[in-house]
Amino acid sequence: MNKIACITGASSGIGLATAHVLANEGFRLILCGRRIDSLLQLQADLPVESHVLTFDVSVLAEVEAAFTSLPEAWKSIDVLLNNAGNAHGLGPIQSGDVADWDAMMHMNVDGLLYVSRTVIPQMIERQTGHILNISSIAGKQVYPNGNVYCASKAAVEALSQGMRQDLNVHGIKVSNIAPGAVNTGFSQVRFKGDQAKADAVYAGFEPLVAKDVADLIRYMVMAPAHVNIADVTILPTAQASATQINRV
Repeated sequence: MNKIACITGASSGIGLATAHVLANEGFRLILCGRRIDSLLQLQADLPVESHVLTFDVSVLAEVEAAFTSLPEAWKSIDVLLNNAGNAHGLGPIQSGDVADWDAMMHMNVDGLLYVSRTVIPQMIERQTGHILNISSIAGKQVYPNGNVYCASKAAVEALSQGMRQDLNVHGIKVSNIAPGAVNTGFSQVRFKGDQAKADAVYAGFEPLVAKDVADLIRYMVMAPAHVNIADVTILPTAQASATQINRV
């Protein structure tokens, strides 16, 4: 295989796990993120050729400069995984932190748009490609105190549908993946480093881990050319909805 997959947020969590899974399938990888040391360590651990790009997905000028810098041999991207995203804070809308709101909307929505807008033209030119967007069950089911985070992920859901419709005539697949509770660094960021609060999110049941989602992504990417797995919600067995988890 000589296909190229580009992964945003590749330095940790679902992005890192997906890099390993797709490397095992022979993909060449473009590893994107802000933490150069983590990306270089990942690059050293992979059994395939890879290229590292460091930029902030929420800053259009950085996105465009990063992808413009790619060597010609790396510019024909076959798979784009829009994985970079975050959650900041958990509280009622009336006391929300505007800085937290901006951070979530800029990365979860603007970042997806900026990276996609930069990569899509070469997919259209070649009339092929696959874009996968990491949403969340929070994009399908709003929960108390989730307000702006849920809104940002609902935007990802809508963008996935809109991209699929707009790009259909160009033979480009678009997939949406909505994970439930996944034990990554997500909760540490949401609770601003409060490890006790983060641990409580996953207490009393077995959550998903990053590789569970990565294995699903692998299946979606490796599906036959005529198959597009358009929208998938993946939950741990103990979870029935955004707010209902069977804890013991």
